[in-house]
Amino acid sequence: MIVVTGATGNIGRVLTKALAEAGEQVTAVSRHAAEVPAGVRHVVADLSAPASLAPALAGAKALFLLLSGDLHAAEANPADVVRLATDNGVRRVVLLSTLGVVTRPFGTTRIAMRALEDEVRGSGVDWAILRPGGFASNALWWAEPVRAQRVVAAPFGDIGVPVVDPADIADVAAACLLDDRHNGGVYELTGPEVITPREQTAAIAAALGSPVRFHELTRAEARAGMVTMMPGELADDTLDILGSPTPAEVRVSPDVQAVLGRAPRTFADWALRHVEAFR
Repeated sequence: MIVVTGATGNIGRVLTKALAEAGEQVTAVSRHAAEVPAGVRHVVADLSAPASLAPALAGAKALFLLLSGDLHAAEANPADVVRLATDNGVRRVVLLSTLGVVTRPFGTTRIAMRALEDEVRGSGVDWAILRPGGFASNALWWAEPVRAQRVVAAPFGDIGVPVVDPADIADVAAACLLDDRHNGGVYELTGPEVITPREQTAAIAAALGSPVRFHELTRAEARAGMVTMMPGELADDTLDILGSPTPAEVRVSPDVQAVLGRAPRTFADWALRHVEAFR
């Protein structure tokens, strides 16, 4: 049996479905009651209280670990989740980390994530680590203004990074959970091309079949909106990446192709599959 945390999010939902369709017994974990695919067991648990996860881990052979936001807090200790899993007989852990542990290793959240990577490596069980860059699904922040005004407002309109489709992250996670060849793998996950916010706007417009205007925000304007949804430190980190990406942050990684045997999905493909969010 495979336990998927964050099972109702952009990655976990796709991963849960893929594992179930592959014939695996799956336990989907989320913080609230949710619908899951037929045949999948659902357990409500809060990873900030690791003991609540114990019922989900009973009989599990593998764990996909995706941290909720509160586990990035200074007082949190997500290593407890790894120890609980191995104490309950889990023999493989696939951790969703971040590319930032390599490209910007000195921020508070990246230091904590690197420590968790080290905990997984030293756990004594099989493991794999996934390090995605920016997500294509972050474009959903623009859904409401696109629906209401056919406009995308974002900073740094002509500076791009190779955003990754969460479905590709899920597919790589499934491969790592099911295939022994990926034991000890550390995979950097990106999309197939660098794409700017202005180009993302054009892809959304093409998916809709109607024009969408791009309005460039200043950094200060963007930050004012972001801090209503995330801590200020995270907003500043995100803006640093979007405005001044390092060479490592604009590099297109070969790892999705290497694991899956196919090219990563494009942002245009993501936009077509999620077009209803923007109508």
